[in-house]
Amino acid sequence: MRLASFTDYSLRVLIYLAIKEEELSTVAEIADKYQISRNHLVKVVHNLSVMEIIKSYKGKGGGIALLVPADKINIGDLVRKLERDSKLVECFGSDGSCIINPTCKLKKALMQAEQSFYKTLQEYTLADIVSNQTKLAQILLP
Repeated sequence: MRLASFTDYSLRVLIYLAIKEEELSTVAEIADKYQISRNHLVKVVHNLSVMEIIKSYKGKGGGIALLVPADKINIGDLVRKLERDSKLVECFGSDGSCIINPTCKLKKALMQAEQSFYKTLQEYTLADIVSNQTKLAQILLP
Protein backbone atom coordinates (compact mmCIF):
# COMPACT_ATOMS: atom_id res chain seq x y z
CA MET A 1 0.00 0.00 0.00
CA ARG A 2 1.27 3.43 -0.87
CA LEU A 3 0.21 6.51 1.03
CA ALA A 4 -0.70 9.65 -0.88
CA SER A 5 1.92 12.38 -0.66
CA PHE A 6 -0.72 14.50 1.14
CA THR A 7 -0.83 11.91 3.94
CA ASP A 8 2.96 11.59 3.99
CA TYR A 9 3.39 15.35 4.26
CA SER A 10 0.72 15.55 6.96
CA LEU A 11 2.61 13.02 9.05
CA ARG A 12 5.90 14.85 8.49
CA VAL A 13 4.37 18.15 9.59
CA LEU A 14 3.02 16.55 12.76
CA ILE A 15 6.37 14.92 13.53
CA TYR A 16 8.11 18.27 13.12
CA LEU A 17 5.59 20.07 15.33
CA ALA A 18 5.77 17.35 17.98
CA ILE A 19 9.54 17.73 18.17
CA LYS A 20 9.27 21.51 18.50
CA GLU A 21 6.68 20.96 21.23
CA GLU A 22 5.08 24.32 22.07
CA GLU A 23 7.43 26.44 19.96
CA LEU A 24 5.79 27.81 16.81
CA SER A 25 6.95 26.70 13.38
CA THR A 26 6.29 28.07 9.91
CA VAL A 27 5.30 26.36 6.69
CA ALA A 28 8.44 27.74 5.04
CA GLU A 29 10.65 26.31 7.79
CA ILE A 30 9.07 22.85 7.52
CA ALA A 31 9.12 22.88 3.70
CA ASP A 32 12.81 23.81 3.73
CA LYS A 33 13.73 21.10 6.23
CA TYR A 34 11.92 18.35 4.32
CA GLN A 35 12.70 19.87 0.91
CA ILE A 36 9.08 19.73 -0.22
CA SER A 37 6.82 22.21 -1.99
CA ARG A 38 5.66 25.11 0.18
CA ASN A 39 2.50 25.44 -1.90
CA HIS A 40 1.58 21.81 -1.30
CA LEU A 41 2.46 22.12 2.38
CA VAL A 42 0.14 25.13 2.77
CA LYS A 43 -2.76 22.88 1.72
CA VAL A 44 -1.63 20.16 4.13
CA VAL A 45 -1.36 22.61 7.03
CA HIS A 46 -4.74 24.11 6.20
CA ASN A 47 -6.31 20.63 6.24
CA LEU A 48 -4.69 19.74 9.58
CA SER A 49 -6.00 23.01 10.95
CA VAL A 50 -9.52 22.29 9.69
CA MET A 51 -9.24 18.84 11.28
CA GLU A 52 -8.39 20.70 14.53
CA ILE A 53 -5.13 18.85 15.01
CA ILE A 54 -2.92 21.91 14.68
CA LYS A 55 -3.45 25.57 15.47
CA SER A 56 -2.44 28.39 13.18
CA TYR A 57 -1.41 31.74 14.65
CA LYS A 58 -1.53 34.65 12.24
CA GLY A 59 0.47 37.85 12.14
CA LYS A 60 4.05 38.79 12.92
CA GLY A 61 5.61 36.07 15.02
CA GLY A 62 2.83 33.70 14.01
CA GLY A 63 3.14 30.10 12.97
CA ILE A 64 1.70 26.68 13.64
CA ALA A 65 1.78 24.28 16.56
CA LEU A 66 0.04 21.12 17.68
CA LEU A 67 -3.42 21.74 19.08
CA VAL A 68 -3.88 18.14 20.18
CA PRO A 69 -1.22 16.53 22.41
CA ALA A 70 0.98 14.04 20.55
CA ASP A 71 -0.17 11.16 22.74
CA LYS A 72 -3.79 11.83 21.68
CA ILE A 73 -3.12 11.73 17.93
CA ASN A 74 -3.68 8.16 16.77
CA ILE A 75 -1.76 7.40 13.59
CA GLY A 76 -4.25 4.79 12.37
CA ASP A 77 -7.22 7.14 12.78
CA LEU A 78 -5.34 9.97 11.11
CA VAL A 79 -4.17 7.96 8.11
CA ARG A 80 -7.63 6.46 7.65
CA LYS A 81 -9.15 9.97 7.55
CA LEU A 82 -6.50 11.32 5.20
CA GLU A 83 -6.73 8.32 2.86
CA ARG A 84 -10.54 8.02 2.92
CA ASP A 85 -10.90 8.67 -0.82
CA SER A 86 -8.00 6.46 -1.85
CA LYS A 87 -8.83 2.95 -3.03
CA LEU A 88 -6.15 0.28 -2.86
CA VAL A 89 -7.41 -1.20 -6.13
CA GLU A 90 -10.16 -0.27 -8.58
CA CYS A 91 -12.60 -2.93 -7.40
CA PHE A 92 -12.74 -1.41 -3.89
CA GLY A 93 -14.75 1.47 -5.31
CA SER A 94 -18.42 1.41 -6.18
CA ASP A 95 -17.63 1.86 -9.86
CA GLY A 96 -15.17 -1.04 -10.16
CA SER A 97 -15.43 -2.53 -13.61
CA CYS A 98 -13.12 -5.53 -13.47
CA ILE A 99 -14.74 -8.48 -15.24
CA ILE A 100 -13.68 -11.01 -12.59
CA ASN A 101 -15.01 -8.90 -9.72
CA PRO A 102 -17.94 -11.24 -8.91
CA THR A 103 -15.66 -14.26 -8.31
CA CYS A 104 -12.32 -12.66 -7.45
CA LYS A 105 -10.55 -13.91 -4.32
CA LEU A 106 -7.76 -11.38 -4.68
CA LYS A 107 -10.18 -8.64 -3.58
CA LYS A 108 -10.77 -10.44 -0.26
CA ALA A 109 -7.03 -10.93 0.30
CA LEU A 110 -6.32 -7.27 -0.43
CA MET A 111 -9.13 -6.15 1.89
CA GLN A 112 -7.64 -8.25 4.70
CA ALA A 113 -4.20 -6.80 4.00
CA GLU A 114 -5.57 -3.26 4.10
CA GLN A 115 -7.38 -3.98 7.39
CA SER A 116 -4.14 -5.36 8.87
CA PHE A 117 -2.29 -2.24 7.73
CA TYR A 118 -4.73 0.05 9.55
CA LYS A 119 -4.88 -2.24 12.58
CA THR A 120 -1.11 -1.97 12.95
CA LEU A 121 -1.16 1.82 12.60
CA GLN A 122 -3.94 1.95 15.19
CA GLU A 123 -1.41 0.81 17.79
CA TYR A 124 0.66 4.01 17.45
CA THR A 125 0.25 7.60 18.50
CA LEU A 126 2.30 10.57 17.35
CA ALA A 127 4.08 10.41 20.72
CA ASP A 128 5.20 6.86 19.90
CA ILE A 129 6.48 7.99 16.51
CA VAL A 130 8.59 10.77 18.05
CA SER A 131 9.79 8.82 21.08
CA ASN A 132 13.31 9.23 19.68
CA GLN A 133 12.83 12.99 19.89
CA THR A 134 16.46 13.82 20.63
CA LYS A 135 17.74 12.07 17.51
CA LEU A 136 14.97 13.55 15.36
CA ALA A 137 15.73 17.01 16.71
CA GLN A 138 19.41 16.65 15.78
CA ILE A 139 18.34 16.05 12.18
CA LEU A 140 15.39 18.41 11.83
CA LEU A 141 16.02 21.36 14.09
CA PRO A 142 18.63 24.01 13.39
